[in-house]
Amino acid sequence: MSQQNTYDESQIQVLEGLEAVRKRPGMYIGSTSGKGLHHLVWEVVDNSIDEALAGYCTKIQVRVHEDNSITVIDNGRGIPVGENAKLKKSTLEVVMTVLHAGGKFGGEGYKVSGGLHGVGVSVVNALSEHVTVTVKLHGHIYQQEYRRGVPQYDVKIVGESDETGTTVKFKPDPEIFTDTTVYEYETLQSRIRELAFLNKGLEIELVDERTGASNTFKYDGGIIEFVKHLNRNKEVMHEEPIYVEGSKDHIQVEVSLQYNDGYSENIHSFANNINTHEGGTHESGFKSALTRIINDYARKTGLIKDNDSNFSGDDVREGLTAIISVKIPEPQFEGQTKTKLGNSEVRGIVESFFAEKLQEFLDENPSVSRKIVEKGLQAARAREAARKARELTRRKSALEVSSLPGKLADCSSKDASISELYIVEGDSAGGSAKQGRDRHFQAILPLRGKILNVERARLDRILGNAEIRAIITALGTGIGDDFDLAKARYHKVIIMTDADVDGAHIRTLMLTFFFRYMRKIIEAGYIYIAQPPLFKIERNKVIRYAQSEKERDEIIAEFGEGAKVNVQRYKGLGEMNATQLWETTMDPESRTMLQVSIEDAIEADVIFDTLMGDNVEPRRDFIQQFAKDVKNLDI
Repeated sequence: MSQQNTYDESQIQVLEGLEAVRKRPGMYIGSTSGKGLHHLVWEVVDNSIDEALAGYCTKIQVRVHEDNSITVIDNGRGIPVGENAKLKKSTLEVVMTVLHAGGKFGGEGYKVSGGLHGVGVSVVNALSEHVTVTVKLHGHIYQQEYRRGVPQYDVKIVGESDETGTTVKFKPDPEIFTDTTVYEYETLQSRIRELAFLNKGLEIELVDERTGASNTFKYDGGIIEFVKHLNRNKEVMHEEPIYVEGSKDHIQVEVSLQYNDGYSENIHSFANNINTHEGGTHESGFKSALTRIINDYARKTGLIKDNDSNFSGDDVREGLTAIISVKIPEPQFEGQTKTKLGNSEVRGIVESFFAEKLQEFLDENPSVSRKIVEKGLQAARAREAARKARELTRRKSALEVSSLPGKLADCSSKDASISELYIVEGDSAGGSAKQGRDRHFQAILPLRGKILNVERARLDRILGNAEIRAIITALGTGIGDDFDLAKARYHKVIIMTDADVDGAHIRTLMLTFFFRYMRKIIEAGYIYIAQPPLFKIERNKVIRYAQSEKERDEIIAEFGEGAKVNVQRYKGLGEMNATQLWETTMDPESRTMLQVSIEDAIEADVIFDTLMGDNVEPRRDFIQQFAKDVKNLDI
């Protein structure tokens, strides 16, 4: 093996110890909630992915055991086991017990590596009740066990094997993960599928021993199949996605894209398998090339006349689904959540690679190219109409009341951090909410009927809808290019609808609007769903409320056998008077609300497209698949 491909003890650098991890776990894995719990799996899987990126691992298996412990098995080279020159102990033990000890820090073990924090498997060890690592290497099977990060014995040989690879079994520590130690199959499956798309040819198997569920993901087409997966419920404008692959200065670039007949853009970028939600230089290079090449083609073919203005970036990205994936030796992440790529050299490399291939595609496929340009022309016309409609939703300042929608009952507070906006279904419920609210910090915006389904409309039509315009104006953030989260007049926007099918539909329509056109307001944690009760249970003037049939039965049981109990089922919010609405749904001391978050934007996109798009078949399949599991479906 050449020196370049050697992976041994000399390439493991030791940067610092493990002491602080158990004291401040959030610093290393983000949180000790369910998100942090799942992050442990990604830290271990990322090490196996690094072996795949280096060209040594072809198969990874992730097993969830009955007790919610996890085993990750790969057929890579195996963690080195020889003595570490600095610490005079087995390198396997160093990797497992010293923070930032790994092959990715020296620059020689791995040319490219994933792992958002790069903190490695030692953090998993520190935050686990029990870990066993088994390494097949040099014809032997080596093993070491740990309890809360402490080795139980020296690395020892436990068998013989002519294979290579690493197996890590860990059980998260309930002393650290006090919220939950239960793994969600859907969360694991979603990320594992994503990793398989991003690493073409790599086989990743997920097995859940708790339920018997299992899936194997292997995509020889890589991100081409990723784009097809995202567009599977849409009408596409060309059968095969465009694909670009290249490498320069140790930077690998892959881009795949496909247009559909929808109106929203769906671009996802990755750097070393990390989802760069905030974009970055790779995404900028892609967008710049796309806009320039389509404008050049449209002018060259006379589809844009000399006196017409160029397409904007938004015009050429309407109906676009794209994946941009780069693999970089030294990624620099920026932004609030460290998910924005900052490497300046990447922009030019992506832009030049992609521009050349897109130009070829447009020249070789004139009928598809014409469709793309015509879609851009329609988008440009709609953009101009939307600009005029947007003027109606603009507010000069939070203190300017004259331009607020007439039906908004605003709060007296001008402090957005304590102010709440209730978007209420129906005038009668709106009336009760206005009477029952705390006027100091609670504003009420009643809606008449269902708002427009934004999944099936362009922005100009959306802004022509009075109900949506009222929401935008009340919030004060603007929309599209004008959107500014800092101008939000309320830091709690609470969707309050009836607990029935119509209410659920209105709620989904509103969530679709926020997701497509004000996603940052969801990401900031400003959107909530009110949880009005389904039942009022009364006995001898003692009133209790229940949000489910189970809770209703428990309350009736508490009242005791033979007690005369009056149970009222609310058909809608309008049946509650102002006092009842305040007590059950609006009083911060007693209300229950769901905060809306986006754990997985890619899956959320697919769900909104399935539920609110034009195609009936996928929607029927989705409902049939999940109807048996839920009584009240929330996204």
